[in-house]
Amino acid sequence: MNKDWYVVHTYSGYENKVKINLEKRIESMGMDDKIFRVLVPEEEETETKNGKTKVVKHKVFPGYVLVELIMTDDSWYVVRNTPGVTGFVGSAGSGSKPSPMLDEEIERVFRNMGVEDNTVELDYVLGDTVMVKEGPFAEFAGKITEIDEAKGKARVIVDMFGRETPVEVDFDQIEKL
Repeated sequence: MNKDWYVVHTYSGYENKVKINLEKRIESMGMDDKIFRVLVPEEEETETKNGKTKVVKHKVFPGYVLVELIMTDDSWYVVRNTPGVTGFVGSAGSGSKPSPMLDEEIERVFRNMGVEDNTVELDYVLGDTVMVKEGPFAEFAGKITEIDEAKGKARVIVDMFGRETPVEVDFDQIEKL
C-alpha cells in the first residue's frame, strides 16, 4: 500500500491543536506504521509594527492540516475522529474514502515552505558502519543499531570520550563507510 498526503479540514484556529492531538493519538493507538507525518503549512513573513521589525509565521491554508498516511479503515478512523477534525477534503460522501493530494501539489507546498520532502531511499541495514556527516556528532563513526523508516531516522552508537553513546540522526546526516 502507498503512503500519500491527504488534506484534513479542521476548525479554524485549531490547526496546531489538531496536529498535537493527532500525533498523540498516533502514538497511543500504535498507528505510527500507518500515519507518518502531520503538517501545518506555515510561511514566515517580516512585519514592521511601531518601528519594530519581527518575523511572523502565517498559516498557508487556515483550517487545514496535511497528513501523510497509508489509507486503511483504521488510519481513516483515527484521523477522522481526532478532536477538531471536521473531515477529509476530497471525499465524495460520508462513507467514501478521500482522494490523496497529487505529487505536484505536495511538492509545491513543500517548496513554498522552503522544506524539501525528505523522503530518502533507505540503503542502510542494522549493523552498518556509518559516518555522521553533519550536526553535533559530525565526523563521528558508529554502527547502526536501530532504523525508523517512517521517521527517516537511525540510531547510531558512536564512541565518544571512550564511551559508547547512542545518537539519533536523520538518514541524510549519515553515509556508509
